Amino acid sequence: MLLPLRCGQGDVVTHTAWLNRSSILYAGEDKWSVDSRVSLVTLNTEEFTIKIENVDMTDEGQYVCAVQTSSRPRTTSVHILVQVPPKIINLSKDIVVNEGDNVTLMCQASGKPEPSISWKLISSSGDLASDDDYLEIPSISRQRAGTYECTAVNEIDTDIQTLDITVNYVPTVSEGRDVGVTLGQRGVLECEADAVPEADFEWYKEERRIYPGVDGMEILNSGSLSKLTFFNVSDGDYGNYTCVATNKLGSSNTSFLMYVVIEPTSSTLLQGPRAVQDGSGGAAGMHLHTCLLCLVFLPFLLRF
Repeated sequence: MLLPLRCGQGDVVTHTAWLNRSSILYAGEDKWSVDSRVSLVTLNTEEFTIKIENVDMTDEGQYVCAVQTSSRPRTTSVHILVQVPPKIINLSKDIVVNEGDNVTLMCQASGKPEPSISWKLISSSGDLASDDDYLEIPSISRQRAGTYECTAVNEIDTDIQTLDITVNYVPTVSEGRDVGVTLGQRGVLECEADAVPEADFEWYKEERRIYPGVDGMEILNSGSLSKLTFFNVSDGDYGNYTCVATNKLGSSNTSFLMYVVIEPTSSTLLQGPRAVQDGSGGAAGMHLHTCLLCLVFLPFLLRF
């Protein structure tokens, strides 16, 4: 910003000068100030103007133009109030904490008028409860992880800066889903864990740990998901399985049951209807024999 300081002359001027806090800036055409930002603009019978470039807080105060004429001396004074847009000068660094830790964030700003500070968690709605340089977060939870925005505001402008908080927490494993698989078919058990940092997975059958590539099984881990795949399920594969998710803060587990599914075959499909047909044929034969007996004994019965 450029600040011009103008002083009218008039009459016959013998001496003229611009002063700031009793220090002479210019005496006529002679520069007394050592500040390179101060320079002469105009000096004639009508005006005496100097300028200050890149004005900052140190330039605030009273400036006096002293004029000595042939008749009498006179002075003109002006008081400069410097307003400075806010600038965040001290902000906490990105941090990594564990769930349950107490966290304090700092955001300090300069400016005039003095800027006000507000905080916001970008992934959450609404401002956080702080209008201070410091934001206190007691017993931080995983929901409070994310990008925090500090805003400094005054009448002139706004300055915004951000920082990230990473919250580590123990794995939480989704409940296992039992899976039914036909003998000789492909089967998959899926285990999903929510954790920061990401969890490492282990699979067990009963008490025995399963390693990838053993007994026709494959373990594939991708981020928060682990898959245990059976390419050709055998009788020995049926049973209870456990998935364990672990990170540096702890572990969690869930259990699965892989059970046999028997698919209908062509022989069982044919056997059912035949059995029904034989049953109904036997019943029809019984009724026929009964009727024949009635016909044989009917004449004898009629005699009586």
